[in-house]
Amino acid sequence: MTIYKGRSIVVTAFFFQQLALLKLKRGGRKMAIEEITVEKLNAERFIESKIREISEAVVGGLAINALSGGVDSATVTALGHRALGERLITVFIDNGLMREGEPEEVVSSFRRLGISVQLVRAQEEFFKALRGITDPEAKREAIAQTFYREVLAQSIRKSKAKYLLQGTILTDVDEALAKIKRHHNVFVQLGIDPQKEFGYRIIEPLVQLRKPGVREVAEALGLPTHIYKRMPFPGPALATRIIGEITPEEVRIVRKATSLTEGMLAYTQAFQCLAILHRDKVTGVRDNERVFGRQIEIRCWDSVDARTATPTEMSWSTLTLLAKRITTEIPEVVSVTYNITSKPPSTMEPI
Repeated sequence: MTIYKGRSIVVTAFFFQQLALLKLKRGGRKMAIEEITVEKLNAERFIESKIREISEAVVGGLAINALSGGVDSATVTALGHRALGERLITVFIDNGLMREGEPEEVVSSFRRLGISVQLVRAQEEFFKALRGITDPEAKREAIAQTFYREVLAQSIRKSKAKYLLQGTILTDVDEALAKIKRHHNVFVQLGIDPQKEFGYRIIEPLVQLRKPGVREVAEALGLPTHIYKRMPFPGPALATRIIGEITPEEVRIVRKATSLTEGMLAYTQAFQCLAILHRDKVTGVRDNERVFGRQIEIRCWDSVDARTATPTEMSWSTLTLLAKRITTEIPEVVSVTYNITSKPPSTMEPI
């Protein structure tokens, strides 16, 4: 059992397992999400309908959204600004868990598109919330609670916005309901009322789509290729790639390994590639002496919509060169492995 601060809430693994079994009901009827497949998607018509829905929902008031730089949040940002203009406040929350240079790069990219983004520095709050936590679900929940109840809540109170525009997609909902993982952005579908819990309504214009459909909508909105074709990156960021407790030192190591991995494997055009930092130290040799160092696991995936995935086949020379660069440029690391297990039974992110 873990107690999170804010409006005090007790969260247990059992609690969220039970929530995942709930079906959202309205007026006594079960409400299902009707999927719009990429084959049936008319991106222009979808954009028109969602602009209308957002405009009608946020009548005369303000909305806020948190931009992470991923294609889902980027698409919601562009869609929201089409619908609301300056009545949508966009923030980028730097939780200290992002990739190298990511906060500044994302903010600059959107400012060049004419969309103002407020950069919120919150590293201290997130590292404090994660201190001492090793359980994967507890880590995801600590991040979610810190994000929604503390950091984002401060921006919402300051702006007096009553609506949160969010980039939840159908795969997020599927995985949350199936208890594969606790997604930080899935609430209503688990029976959690954001208005009651957090004091604002959540609008999810992309929830009928999966990743390929979101990319089509992003392209139709005029977002640059480097944004709408961007590799997926999880909401809890590098926290999902550290086995064990998350500290600034662990983040530093996995951040550097991530930069090397993404840079060297970009040529594969894989759906996603990532570096994972394991908890236990392993035996290695440095300067002809025995040392205990860190272990990095590389995962690289071929997939369409993240529901299933297979490891990307690549040359032995690429893998050995990547291992050499990681162990040379990150002295703490003495072992690099490559995951060859498909999803399922594996998952794309380890946590």
